[in-house]
Amino acid sequence: MSEPLYMSREGILKMEAELKRLKFTERPKIVAEIKRTMEMGDLSENAEYHAAKEAQRHMEKKLSDLEFKLSRVQLVDVDAIPKDKAYLFAKVLVKDESSGEEVEYILTPPDEADIYEDKISVKSPIGAALLGKGVGDAVEVQVPKGTIKYKILKISRD
Repeated sequence: MSEPLYMSREGILKMEAELKRLKFTERPKIVAEIKRTMEMGDLSENAEYHAAKEAQRHMEKKLSDLEFKLSRVQLVDVDAIPKDKAYLFAKVLVKDESSGEEVEYILTPPDEADIYEDKISVKSPIGAALLGKGVGDAVEVQVPKGTIKYKILKISRD
């Protein structure tokens, strides 16, 4: 049996929407492209046909992966998570002790991480270092550029 995939309601809905989009919008486009290129004649030297078939294989793999993930999803009850520590879905405001810069991260499961929204995975180096810590705690994080020292200033939830 596969391990559960913990996600928020928002993350599950996003994944379901992506699955629906791929199945009912993108897949028909690829099927139509394969049909169009098959009508061009000799398939052995038809680069457009081979590209469309490759796109179809890629699409089917993505669909299979999404369906597998959704089969393992378990909704996280955010209200049941302690609010005084940095756990899943916590907003954690930290201060870089060397630069003084403040950064806010939202701790998420790996499948909901989005660097553009400052959502980091609890399995990333920073996320793992913050996990379980409280306000006032100092953490050291090994990242590719070296070691970052953070002090946790605030933990909140939306």
